[in-house]
Amino acid sequence: MRQEGHTTSQDVITERSVMVPMRDGVRLSTDIYRPAKSGVALEGKFPVLLQRTPYSKAREDLVLEALFFTSNGYVTVLQDCRGRYESEGGFTKYTAEGEDGFDTMAWLAEQPWHQGKVGTYGLSYAAHTQAAAACLKPPNLGCMWLDSGGFANAFHSACRNGGAFELRQLNWAYKEALESPEAHTHTRTIKSAMESQSIFDWYKRLPWKKGHSPLQWTPDYEDYLAEIWGRETFGDYWRQVGLCAEAYYEEYSDVPQVYMSGWYDPYSRSATDNYVALSAAKKGPVTLIMGPWTHGGRSVTHAGDADLGEWSVIDNNLGRDFNHLRLRFFDQWLKGADNGLEGDAPVKLFVMGGGTGRKTTYLRLDHGGVWRNENEWPLARALNTPFYLLPGGGLSVHKPQQGDTPSSYLFDPEHPVPTIGGNISSGAPVMLPGGFDQRETEDFFGSEEPYLPLASRADVLVFQTVPLVEDVEITGPVSVHIWLSSSAVDTDITAKLIDVHPPNADYAAGYALNLTDGILRVKFRDSWEKPELMEPGEVYKVEVGLLPTSNLFLKGHRIRVDISSSNFPRFDVNGNTGENPGISPVRLTALNSIHHSRGRESYALLPVVPAGG
Repeated sequence: MRQEGHTTSQDVITERSVMVPMRDGVRLSTDIYRPAKSGVALEGKFPVLLQRTPYSKAREDLVLEALFFTSNGYVTVLQDCRGRYESEGGFTKYTAEGEDGFDTMAWLAEQPWHQGKVGTYGLSYAAHTQAAAACLKPPNLGCMWLDSGGFANAFHSACRNGGAFELRQLNWAYKEALESPEAHTHTRTIKSAMESQSIFDWYKRLPWKKGHSPLQWTPDYEDYLAEIWGRETFGDYWRQVGLCAEAYYEEYSDVPQVYMSGWYDPYSRSATDNYVALSAAKKGPVTLIMGPWTHGGRSVTHAGDADLGEWSVIDNNLGRDFNHLRLRFFDQWLKGADNGLEGDAPVKLFVMGGGTGRKTTYLRLDHGGVWRNENEWPLARALNTPFYLLPGGGLSVHKPQQGDTPSSYLFDPEHPVPTIGGNISSGAPVMLPGGFDQRETEDFFGSEEPYLPLASRADVLVFQTVPLVEDVEITGPVSVHIWLSSSAVDTDITAKLIDVHPPNADYAAGYALNLTDGILRVKFRDSWEKPELMEPGEVYKVEVGLLPTSNLFLKGHRIRVDISSSNFPRFDVNGNTGENPGISPVRLTALNSIHHSRGRESYALLPVVPAGG
């Protein structure tokens, strides 16, 4: 059974590189951490914890986690995904993980130390592997902790978004191709050739051509990217296990499960959508934790340039460090420990805001925030309130007057609005996640001198309230509803929700902090399956869905909504031709108009939480 020997560490013995067969004969390399004494594995059966990862089961942080859980009475299993590191087979991102996870758990059930149930855990892709397996309902799956991943629907969020493509997938493919078997086998040719390239230069040469891209030497990764970028309509491809849990909710495993994410994480919508659907349909229990973090950033106090305070770190706030927080969960559901977990609130969320607005000692914006327990998501007491876009850039709960002239701008795809933070993972070095002052600087790809606020751009329409006379909390899903006309047959509409801090001694011009954003490729306004082009000059009502958020806008701040037609390199740039910009390089300038008059009221629908509960 031991393929490459074993190692011991006090009360843990590790069997390394055990090759576990899948149904098609491909073998996946697996490390097994077993409770031990004096260097000898303990006899008997134990609950099992499983993490499946494409990022190497030998990575130090994963090993330390495994040692922790095993020293607390679990057999912990780490496995390299198919086609990654020591595992056999070709790598196909996302879509092989359901069957491989099911088969791995079936193999675990046959082992003499398996007590009967498996708990799964892991961050990002290791959360995707959990959701994929749960779609096939493995009989020995006992519970799951999904951290910042586990697609509800990858077409709607985290791969595509509103019909646009999330270009962080390019970064991921490029970075991980450098760790592919081809790159490691041919370090002097393939790896050297790839490392000699500038990813920044390749972002200036989109779309990439198959066979002539920075991935040309690693066909698994180039094929993946070409396929997922090329499939711009929702169909069977996007309904596959591994990409669309919501298509399998009926058969999805009914086990205790935690969905955890952050307001600046690209999987915030997946976490909340999964929670809403599964908490209603399953006994679970199903719980939700939403922090203020970027992707996996639960152990630092900041998201980008915004500091959320020392209590934002999960280790400082929820009563125990992250390992012990999860251990309590696994002990409850795999060991039957009576530790009070069932009495906890089903939803824990962090409400951002409330800070001083000054610079911290680390020269970040003191935005602040607090944790709060809730009984549901979305909050039943939140009032979905229209904030109307007014001529001249106002934003108000009062409707506009009749007969106003629309707000218009030229959208030139050759000069897109640069991305300044947001819900991004795997974006480095091209994109930075989190909250930032919405101002161009040399730190943000696509920024141009003179470095000025995005609000100064002619292709960014700014709508903001007067300074608030009282605090306003906005917590929940956010959407922007727009009456649009265009000179083009297709275009994009982007929307961004911003907390405008007033000027102070540290920020003389104030600070425009991005909270959440969204995009709509307008040809998908009525259907994701059957896009329909516009008639130039005709007026259409469209809805832009933003990712969920929670923020307290303090008295004296402004609520702001920015409207434009690009957010690059977060999303691919629409060429305004109706063609898929992942395939077509043709780009035309479009004149886009936002209408805001009686009968054609454009508005942001914001979930306002009444003061005092």
